[in-house]
Amino acid sequence: MMHAADVREWRDHDVVDAKGKKIGVLEAVYVDTATDEPAMATVRTGLPTRQRLVFVPLDDAVLGPDYLRVPHGKGKVRKAPSIGTDDILPAEQEESVFLYYDMAYRPGVNGERQLARR
Repeated sequence: MMHAADVREWRDHDVVDAKGKKIGVLEAVYVDTATDEPAMATVRTGLPTRQRLVFVPLDDAVLGPDYLRVPHGKGKVRKAPSIGTDDILPAEQEESVFLYYDMAYRPGVNGERQLARR
């Protein structure tokens, strides 16, 4: 399991799929607000003039010396819900990220968000 203590050190690592194909560059890590453990990451993809941030779950991800390997294919991640490079994930779109990866979405009992950026 990855721990939230050193997530800032992961920034700018290459993100690769299970076959080692580069998907993009790690931009940020989002933790589960209930556990404070890393849950999702945003990956910077696209051409230098048209970049965006796509979301990918960190379940079963492997952190290497200069990469983060995720179990999802490059094509699936690149088609995932995205935001602009200067944007934040709107609360009303958070559930769509989980649904895209067939994951359960569990907001807090008072409607709190499930994800928080670190």
